[in-house]
Amino acid sequence: MTQLTDFLPTTKKEVQLQGWDQLDIILFSGDAYVDHPAFGAAVIGRTLQAAGYRVAIVPQPDWHGDYRDFKKLGRPRLFFGISPGCMDSMVNKYTANKRLRSEDAYSPDGRHDLRPEYPTIVYTHILKQLYPDVPVVLGGIEASLRRVTHYDYWQDKLIRCILCDSHADMIIYGMGEKPIKQLCKLLDKGIPFHSIKDLPQTVVLSSLQDIPQGITSRDIILHSHEKCMKDKKAQAENFRHVEEESNKLHAQRLLQQVGQQYVIVNPPYPPMSTKELDATYDLPYTRLPHPKYKNKRIPAYDMIKFSVNIHRGCFGGCSFCTISAHQGKFISSRSKASILNEVKQITEMPDFKGYLSDLGGPSANMYGMHGRDLHKCELCKRPSCIHPSICNNLNTSHQALLEIYRAVDALPEIKKSFIGSGVRYDLLLHKSTDDATNHANNLYTEELIKHHVSGRLKVAPEHTCDTVLSLMRKPSFQLFREFKKVFDRINSQCHLHQQIIPYFISSHPGCKEEDMAQLAIITKQLDFQLEQVQDFTPTPMTISTETWYTGFHPYTLQPVFSARSSKEKLSQRQYFFWYKPEQRQAIRASLHRIGHPELADRLFSASSQGDVSKKNVPHHKPSRKTKPSR
Repeated sequence: MTQLTDFLPTTKKEVQLQGWDQLDIILFSGDAYVDHPAFGAAVIGRTLQAAGYRVAIVPQPDWHGDYRDFKKLGRPRLFFGISPGCMDSMVNKYTANKRLRSEDAYSPDGRHDLRPEYPTIVYTHILKQLYPDVPVVLGGIEASLRRVTHYDYWQDKLIRCILCDSHADMIIYGMGEKPIKQLCKLLDKGIPFHSIKDLPQTVVLSSLQDIPQGITSRDIILHSHEKCMKDKKAQAENFRHVEEESNKLHAQRLLQQVGQQYVIVNPPYPPMSTKELDATYDLPYTRLPHPKYKNKRIPAYDMIKFSVNIHRGCFGGCSFCTISAHQGKFISSRSKASILNEVKQITEMPDFKGYLSDLGGPSANMYGMHGRDLHKCELCKRPSCIHPSICNNLNTSHQALLEIYRAVDALPEIKKSFIGSGVRYDLLLHKSTDDATNHANNLYTEELIKHHVSGRLKVAPEHTCDTVLSLMRKPSFQLFREFKKVFDRINSQCHLHQQIIPYFISSHPGCKEEDMAQLAIITKQLDFQLEQVQDFTPTPMTISTETWYTGFHPYTLQPVFSARSSKEKLSQRQYFFWYKPEQRQAIRASLHRIGHPELADRLFSASSQGDVSKKNVPHHKPSRKTKPSR
């Protein structure tokens, strides 16, 4: 039976119950407080607590009125920390068409009114007004992806580093356990906060004369914010450096001038070792929402309540994804013992019925994968290990992952473990020069489809046009066709009635309206009626966003077409729903307008109708946006 003192304190009374008379760090979170390792504020709070610090968390403080939520715990000894949420606040709030989403997945009962837009900026302004001499440290997705000049889709303009507009003192970007512990150690040694400018994986503002060691030949000097405002190609050039340094084992320091100051982006820490990652997940989480949310539903928690994250990082390098910018491309994997320990904790939860919803990560099947020759990895700056082709140095064996699945399924309390994370089928189909790897991958594919699919297997082809897929850094659609044949064959042999659920994106840079018409025709021929779809949303710090905004590909500086207006984006999106009678006339009119009436004939002709079988029509639409990602 959990008690109030099992959670990080959220009120003055709860601080007193801990027996504390002063706090070292106070965290302000834009999300509801769920004491679970999938929620970033809980991880940072527990990490600091384990290091001996007295930490409290104020979830979703009221930013109106007298700011009582910002005053109630007083002044911390070291600093305030801000964790705006597991998702970018604007993506969490608005669709690609800038309409309000149906619910806020990280708020009790999905309420929309419990967090402001850009909580990082709003919270910091209030804290600096109340406690101007107390440092404020920013963390989480929102700040991490706004560490240099970036395009903001909702304001439709370039924005400078978020430190400039928030007036905070430091950003800890990426996964923050290492840098935040080191920051506390330095402060405890008596080092003044304003003099800490070279801590790995942090961003600070500095005058030219105060840059540690000065500007050196090893530093990468980005185009200034002011130049980027005038020259979109300069902004595109910047992003290539930002992405490459986010995905190197030995990154260089980035410097960008903003007015009379410089943004210093210090290189990140090395990826966490298995021992370090285990230590994070083995902390004493209750795995529950704070008792203040009794009888209230937190949608994101419902989704991950009985799931286990088994690794960090993703080497896919998809152009539209922020995972590598935040977590990096190198995989950090947990030990089997740590994973089994968490699974056993789940089995002891009173409402657990024997079914794990996910054993996964950013991608379901990258566990344990790494370069065979680490020296080659140390010299590499490719943003993706599998695009445009799978690196010869990458160990793609699924054997270690198979052993995890089997160990979990061997537990007597487990009836079934499902894989809810997206599966990279290009890794499954890859033909290695190593026969043992090929055997393990074939075996994994069979076991996955036979034993770990909860009726629906999620994969992400994203498009059918190979030109668009190349810009996305995704494999050819032909690989999806091959995987679907394997999936259908195994289902048939085992008399299973499972669905394959493909995700697709419209309006991605390089995608034209006729490409979407072809997507509709091809997926119709494959007997799909698509529901798991999204319109491309430009989010900070992705290559797709920079291409969409600047009009140039950051690596080639060649022009790329993008559907930019709401009208253009909606025109592309309509092709996902060709099967709805109310869309037919509009689609025919659109194809006539762009000079391709023959595509309408192909799309709506009886010969291309196919047999739209129920097995490929999802019964419901699980949200793609609620998966926590710190």
